Amino acid sequence: MNLIPRRAASLFLLIAFACIANTLSAAEDLPSIPPNELIRRVVANEIKATNLSTKCMFRQRKETPNGSQTKLMVETAMPWWAWQWRITTGPLNPDERQGEYGRIQRFIDDPAELDRKRQKEQEDSERVKSILKALPEAFLYEYDGTESSKPGLGRTGNSLVRLKFHPNPNYEPPTRVEQVLTGMQGVVLVDAQDLHLAKIDGTLFKEVAFGWGILGHLDRGGHFLVDQTDVGDNNWSISRMELSFTGKVLLFKSLNIRSTEIFSDFHPVPADLTFAQGAELLKKQVATVAQNQAQDPGHK
Repeated sequence: MNLIPRRAASLFLLIAFACIANTLSAAEDLPSIPPNELIRRVVANEIKATNLSTKCMFRQRKETPNGSQTKLMVETAMPWWAWQWRITTGPLNPDERQGEYGRIQRFIDDPAELDRKRQKEQEDSERVKSILKALPEAFLYEYDGTESSKPGLGRTGNSLVRLKFHPNPNYEPPTRVEQVLTGMQGVVLVDAQDLHLAKIDGTLFKEVAFGWGILGHLDRGGHFLVDQTDVGDNNWSISRMELSFTGKVLLFKSLNIRSTEIFSDFHPVPADLTFAQGAELLKKQVATVAQNQAQDPGHK
């Protein structure tokens, strides 16, 4: 009469011991160095990686409250270029594709305009680097277990270390760019083996003001998420980015940013690809996509 309950109890104990063993195993996988030192090494490697010459062609799908669009994008020596492939539900028609041709040709024919585009991209890149460089000092970290990598997140087969973070009360942001970090907390996932940032998921737990509130503010509850993945040969790239922020700019203008971007289908291109060569590469790829869609009208 007591056989079944005993078996059930034995099974329960086996499951409990298995959970404990998994927990201990995860703890053993955590790095032995202090968490902020791990983040410092990861950031140093990420900065180094941004200076490498690896370039790719890929797809970007962006969704906002106003709709969605898909673009083919190519990274050139500088700047990168995007070719709009689909707006909302359908491919570009011949007139719209011709408009894209004209847009590209305008940059090719006007070096000054191309230089302005290059300068803007360089400024955007420097702002991203500023945030990245601030991560080791702006936050305090604590280990919080491990997670497995998966498609679009990390490198296949590598375990990811999870760390919680919250603001470092002793951190003084050098510019307005880093100011947003003073009100953010969340979780990061890092590949401690390859020293790459796999995910950063942050939320504003308080309002963050800029210029004593005169220049504007971001509301409490703002959120951003960035996933990175290995796209081949230990070259990592952003695979997903989510932004959700509200606030004010210069006291009067409302700020409302809500978007999700998915990056996929990465293919390497020559590191010394020029802007004109990148444009031609995109034209050929768009023509191939249009032909495939014509042969398969049901394809989205």
